[in-house]
Amino acid sequence: MKKVIITGVTGQVGSYMADFLLKFTDLEVYGAIRRLSVPNHKNIEKAKLNPKFKLIEMDLSDEHSVFSTVQEIKPDYFINFAANSFVGNSWRMPANHFDVNALGVMRQLEAIRKICPNCKYYNAGSSEEFGDVMYSPQDLNHPPRPRSPYGASKVAARQIVKVWRDSYNLFAIQGYLFNHESERRGEEFVTRKISMNVARIKKELNEGKKLEPFDLGNIEAKRDWSHAYDFVRAVWLMMNEEKPKDYLLASGETHTVREFVEKAFEAAEIETHWHEEDNPINTKLIHTKTGSILLNINKDFYRPAEVELLLGDPSEAQKDLHWEKSVDFSTLVRRMVDNDIKEINAT
Repeated sequence: MKKVIITGVTGQVGSYMADFLLKFTDLEVYGAIRRLSVPNHKNIEKAKLNPKFKLIEMDLSDEHSVFSTVQEIKPDYFINFAANSFVGNSWRMPANHFDVNALGVMRQLEAIRKICPNCKYYNAGSSEEFGDVMYSPQDLNHPPRPRSPYGASKVAARQIVKVWRDSYNLFAIQGYLFNHESERRGEEFVTRKISMNVARIKKELNEGKKLEPFDLGNIEAKRDWSHAYDFVRAVWLMMNEEKPKDYLLASGETHTVREFVEKAFEAAEIETHWHEEDNPINTKLIHTKTGSILLNINKDFYRPAEVELLLGDPSEAQKDLHWEKSVDFSTLVRRMVDNDIKEINAT
């Protein structure tokens, strides 16, 4: 059986990758996690029941940890989804983001080069690398113009992947993943924040309770959203190409955070309307039936340097890998809201 290491396996895309690969009878999956005082294994509870899945500890900021793990397992595939990926936090912890997101990739590639150079390596890139975009849609020729320490750390990682591939003839690739969401999205990300608050407000309405508003930042920011599981399928196709090649993964359409909010309340069958003023900070979302405020704009949630528009061109991946998305924007939002309504009603 071939061995696969997946870092970041407790996150949304890492856990989906584990679920996907465990369907193959000839693969043994090693899910790498960093030791935490309070572990969160919610996303991998199903995978842990599979005898072909093994949970291992590895810290990307510790060279010995990375090398000893690769030495022990000698993987055939190494899929790196681990990262400090919350963009807003990267201004508060920039050095930590570079250590994990960039130097962590270097540690992995060095271990592979020295121990198992035939191992196929994948690193998850980000649309945040394009940042202050020059044209749309963005493709692989678009220059890196990051607007956050997180984006800059991912640009550094992409160069490390390329240098190690070119210098040592490794099968080392990067996928530029535009925004990917799902029912497993972390609660600190804006899409999950929206779906969870919509579910809460739905429950408050059903129970006749006071409707408590929530806050967001720049609702006019445009993003290219896909379901995380769609990207998992594409990553595995990339890993099994004859020659290493980077690809950009995206839906090919862009929507504002405002649209995501509207679709989320629509999915919960809550009628709303916007109260607009000249100053965007004073914009509010109103519950049409009761007149209650459901959403406020909070200037503290604006980023120091905002990425206004992200829109990816997935045509090369579609052509070469015969890959297509299976979940559209409206379905993605509905699935997230339905999931959070179910979860909150179960508590």
